[in-house]
Amino acid sequence: MMSVMERIRTCSKLAALMVLVWAGTSVQAASNLTTPPNLVLIIADDLAWDDVGCYGHPTIRTPNLDRLAREGMRFTRGFVTAASCSPSRASMITGRYPHNTDAEELHWPVPKEQVTFVEKLREAGYWTAAAGKWHLGEALKDRFDQIKEADPSGFQLPTGKDGKPAEVIKAKGDQSGCIDWVPTLKDRPKDKPFFLWLASLDPHRDYEEGISSRPYRPDEVRVPAYLPDVVEVRKDLALYYEEITRLDGFVGQVLDELEKQGVADNTFILFLSDNGRPFPRDKTTLFEGGIKTPWLIRWPKGVKPGTVCNQLVSSVDIAPTMLTLAGLQPGPTIQGKDFSALLKKPTTKFREYVYGEDNWHDYADRARAVRSDRFKYIRNDYPDLPNTPPADGVRSLSYQAMQRLRDKGFLTEDKLTCFKSRAPEEFYDLTNDPNEMKNLANDPRFASELRRHQEALAAWTKETKDVMPAKRSPDEFDRETGKPLPNRVRPRPSKAEMQK
Repeated sequence: MMSVMERIRTCSKLAALMVLVWAGTSVQAASNLTTPPNLVLIIADDLAWDDVGCYGHPTIRTPNLDRLAREGMRFTRGFVTAASCSPSRASMITGRYPHNTDAEELHWPVPKEQVTFVEKLREAGYWTAAAGKWHLGEALKDRFDQIKEADPSGFQLPTGKDGKPAEVIKAKGDQSGCIDWVPTLKDRPKDKPFFLWLASLDPHRDYEEGISSRPYRPDEVRVPAYLPDVVEVRKDLALYYEEITRLDGFVGQVLDELEKQGVADNTFILFLSDNGRPFPRDKTTLFEGGIKTPWLIRWPKGVKPGTVCNQLVSSVDIAPTMLTLAGLQPGPTIQGKDFSALLKKPTTKFREYVYGEDNWHDYADRARAVRSDRFKYIRNDYPDLPNTPPADGVRSLSYQAMQRLRDKGFLTEDKLTCFKSRAPEEFYDLTNDPNEMKNLANDPRFASELRRHQEALAAWTKETKDVMPAKRSPDEFDRETGKPLPNRVRPRPSKAEMQK
């Protein structure tokens, strides 16, 4: 029989052992809770916010994007800072407004002096890779461990879980820009968290018929109110839909591979587009069709499924949010705001305004916009110029049909904005006029709201040092035919080179 002292010593040993076990368990639990998430940014190329099934489109087949919404969070007010491809991407990767990246015009490379969130992730131990469309210039390539640019000679079918094509896609080369997404995910070192920049070429023009075994019919198309409802526009939209569905198939491949690798639960995925629909009055404009895009997040470990967030968010907010999720502090160059609090509580008031800018994209242009929950104010700095779509849009079936209707006098006034000069100021009530067809800038009933938005834009202009350029960058394409002009050169000189 143990003495009292022996019992005391035994109990002490057991207590100490229990403390050690508890401490170890707690450390392990804490370690699991603080394991940084893997981060994946998927960027569509020219996809409108409402051209996805989960945003209410009745006919577009996007089962994998719909799955992101069903298993995560769908934002209803997600915006980009520019309705133009490369400036929008430059803003995302730096967390700065396009004019502060010195890459605000199309094809201007991002200067090496710019700080990106990617290099900060890499310094913190993340493996970083990019696959697909690049469009950022040469100087930023050293921020990634691996880059696989889209190769037109490639070929691959998006497949479902059973290994069979989800839809038979006849791609001549890598028109999608997505064939290296899954191979890049497979290449990653398995002992590090990872960040992937996955950038598609879909649904960017030019379009090719016959890429799908289930082509969309013209009668399945939903024609925006500001485009004429004619057969050419419907056919053009049907081809655009096919590229959206092809993109959706590759998104599904990524989701399946993450599950196969057992890392889906702690992988944060953000899907959005660099700008809106590549049609007249959409891309390169500051209307909703240009700067409002789908925003879908899935992160099983941190986001409840089926959540909807109605707060205003901007693509300038992506960089600080990625850094915060990785446990890092956003640096002084960041101009965006961390929206990670919305992942737990989507009703948290986040932004009063988002801002957008329009700069040179094939044609001279400059405009700025501020958008609140209900209203949008647009200031056109070159009001003498029409809202010409990009050159490939000018060459499109839709624009050619609009030109023909215009020349015959059949194009209604609300559909002539692509061909005529603009008002210096535009103001829209988005609640009652979601297609931005009625300019309220001169309506006295909205004078106080107009003034509030003018002041907000003026404050942002001053804060971000947004200065009018000394001269306009000239058109490089004909505004009627979309054909290159003699002054077009490639590669396009950078901002610094043009200012010499």
